[in-house]
Amino acid sequence: MTVARPFLFFLLTFLTLLGPALAQQNSGLPVPRFVSLGSDEVNMRTGPGVRYPVQWVYQREHTPVEIIAEHDTWRKVRDAEGVEGWVHRAMLSGRRSVMVKESILTLRRDPQPSAPAVARLGPGMVATIEACDVDWCAVSVQGYDGWLRRAGVWGLYPNETPN
Repeated sequence: MTVARPFLFFLLTFLTLLGPALAQQNSGLPVPRFVSLGSDEVNMRTGPGVRYPVQWVYQREHTPVEIIAEHDTWRKVRDAEGVEGWVHRAMLSGRRSVMVKESILTLRRDPQPSAPAVARLGPGMVATIEACDVDWCAVSVQGYDGWLRRAGVWGLYPNETPN
């Protein structure tokens, strides 16, 4: 009985110290990385957990955000305006999107500056990415499909070609 008590104490101490590490559910994916919001209502919190206050509520699905840290099932994200906070991983999607930055961009039929215009996209508009090359991305936005110049959007790293 005397041998069992120290062993039990050791085991409980070990599990107490190791428990938080075992509970970690980090993705193993690269950080930072871009993802998009997976719902029309996503709470951004001041910390990684429901006990932290909501600092912002996003109301547009597919909005691109950048994951800059991970903690358990929570992801610290940064939006296009530089606002940072924590979002539960279930509210994020791997579906990539971009947001038009400051000026109006022309959605074109082909990836060429002289290609016919399909639509004009204003600042803040969000488009889902189908494919990208070095200078252009094939996107869908509000029922329109076409090509956008990468230079005018937020949600991609330089030289990244998500497909």
